[in-house]
Amino acid sequence: EACEPKKYDPTFKGPIYNRGCTDIVCCILFIICILGYVAVGILAWSQGDPRKVIYPTDSRGQFCGQAGTPLETKPLLFYFNIMKCASPMVLLEFQCPTTQMCVEKCPDKFMTLLKAYTNKEDFKYYKNFCKEGLEGLTVTQILSSGLCPAMLTPSKPFTRRCFPALGQKKGGEITVGNNSKFDDGEGNIRDAKDLVAGVKNATVVIEARQVAMKIFEDYTQSWYWILIGLVIAMLISLLFIVLLRFLAGIMVWVMIVMVILVIGYGIFHCSMEYVSLKSEAGSNVTLKDLGFQTDFSVYLHIRQTWLAFIIILAIVEVVIILLLIFLRNRILIAIALIKEASRAIGYVMSALFYPLFTFALLSIVIAYWAVTAVFLSTSNQPIYKVFNETACDHSRKICEPAVSPAFPLAECPDSKCLFAFYGGETVYHKYLIGLQFYNVFLFFWCANFVTALGQMTLAGAFASYYWALVKPDDMPAFPIFSSLGRSLRYHTGSLAFGSLILSIIQIIRVLLEYIDHKLQGTQNKCTKFLLCCLKCCFWCLEKFIKFINRNAYIMVAIYGKNFCTSAKDAFFLLMRNMIRVAVLDKVTDFLLFLGKLLIVGLVGIFAFFFFSGRVKAFENTAPNLHYYWVPILTVVVGSYLIAHGFFSVYAMCVDTLFLCFCEDLERNDGSLARPYYMSASLHDILSENKAVEETEEPTQSSPHQPDDQHVQLKQ
Repeated sequence: EACEPKKYDPTFKGPIYNRGCTDIVCCILFIICILGYVAVGILAWSQGDPRKVIYPTDSRGQFCGQAGTPLETKPLLFYFNIMKCASPMVLLEFQCPTTQMCVEKCPDKFMTLLKAYTNKEDFKYYKNFCKEGLEGLTVTQILSSGLCPAMLTPSKPFTRRCFPALGQKKGGEITVGNNSKFDDGEGNIRDAKDLVAGVKNATVVIEARQVAMKIFEDYTQSWYWILIGLVIAMLISLLFIVLLRFLAGIMVWVMIVMVILVIGYGIFHCSMEYVSLKSEAGSNVTLKDLGFQTDFSVYLHIRQTWLAFIIILAIVEVVIILLLIFLRNRILIAIALIKEASRAIGYVMSALFYPLFTFALLSIVIAYWAVTAVFLSTSNQPIYKVFNETACDHSRKICEPAVSPAFPLAECPDSKCLFAFYGGETVYHKYLIGLQFYNVFLFFWCANFVTALGQMTLAGAFASYYWALVKPDDMPAFPIFSSLGRSLRYHTGSLAFGSLILSIIQIIRVLLEYIDHKLQGTQNKCTKFLLCCLKCCFWCLEKFIKFINRNAYIMVAIYGKNFCTSAKDAFFLLMRNMIRVAVLDKVTDFLLFLGKLLIVGLVGIFAFFFFSGRVKAFENTAPNLHYYWVPILTVVVGSYLIAHGFFSVYAMCVDTLFLCFCEDLERNDGSLARPYYMSASLHDILSENKAVEETEEPTQSSPHQPDDQHVQLKQ
């Protein structure tokens, strides 16, 4: 029965208003999960402390430079003996086994405690890098109590930590403070290269944080320019949509030509960069030899990078041109369908601004997820462990400075109770990874729910347009608000059901990516092949589910049935019109994709020239950044999302009109008793499409009534 065409129903006049709630069980489950999500957020906010990410922590677990604390004026972390960071345990414990304290400034000269103790001024300076309680103690007592470092070396702040100011002479000799040797404070003269291992390991420990902090600093320097770029993308998108409403045919051809020109300019620019680097030293290094660099600007000085850009853009250009040539007849039909969609949007102008509501909801979802994730990741407690150099039974055991016996321990003369990392043994901390997973899963579910709500709302509004015999008299006064109200009141469960299925698939894809990342070092080709197949299958499954969900929401908006029934009806309706779906609907999607590509290209080119400082007019205006690719990438991704949001209105309008048209053809025959609801222009479009499919040549369609009239009006 599902495969049989719809039959004529004289009582059917578009979206049903007398409908009941659908998928109630899923609605209740969604509400319970949302309440649980709120509880997780409250728990995370009560336990978490983002300061652990922002500020470095000393050996007592105190935050350096935190406002409103005694350490407010001491923002830098100083290591008593940086050479102890050369221990392999650093990479396991993520903490150097040496005392660390907060200081106002890094030391800027060589000095040993033994020499400084004999000079009043030097010892006063030295005390800035010592703990309290030095009065009346000898040098031996100070060192044995671990109150001061044995030596100071010239250092520079790096990610809020003091590291030796290492340098290198022309012969390759390592220096610190312009000296190749130094006194370690214990009567030994050491080579500066002995500091390298300690600095290297300490750098490995904080490398990820260093990159993150630089990116964060770039955002703080460029956030307003990023906002300006996104506003420009929004204005351009809105302008394109408004022009499509009134000049659909012209604007589509303008988009096609401009996309080709923008990509062509990209090929030209990359070619000029490739030629200009020919005479520069080091530009012929291969990307393989260069390896991964966090500073992406390094790659722009390599000729191979620009050659890769040229090849990629050339392939995209050729593919687009070939598609335009082979689909030229269908493109003309798709343009006519976009014109029809423009006419529908003309009756539902508020639909153009609905993406702003979707953006606002998605922003709330993303912000809630991000804040909760930060608080969850920083809700661990400080863990202290026993650190020592000699053999000791207590080594690496957990200790507590406030309650543990005095250090050093009798059996471990050189032991210290130092801050090691953040962790915890409570029930909350044991299930912390589960809470993080729940946070990610609910993020996907809520984000997909918001997207689904937008699709169903737009579908209901445009279906009201299609099934209205006399427009706009037979349409609701406010189609968008009426459709939004019906969706939330009756179909929250269906929206939650569809978005739940999609979220489960997406979370499985995330887990597969995580497993793939963890197994990168393995050489098992069978495992790699299996993972690759699974990732490909779930990617295809996600695309299929999105397609089914989208059309199911249209059917729910029209008939008010549950999700599964609507998905089944939509699927078989599309299968009965498979040729039309493949030829017409997808060609229209391709044209709208070109519009998104054009907006991203225009804004991306502007962002590149602005943030990279390659245009002299912007040299003094552009912010000084560590990685100028950070704002460029943000603007490009944001521009695509904005363009996608606005063009999704047209895409949803086309899909809804197309599905309604297929229903109309099955229910009615154009006679006086069973007139079509479609406009004459839409009938022309799809009649021409049928002729193209049969003969591959455009046919002359017979004259019809004016666009705003119908093939036959119901008596």
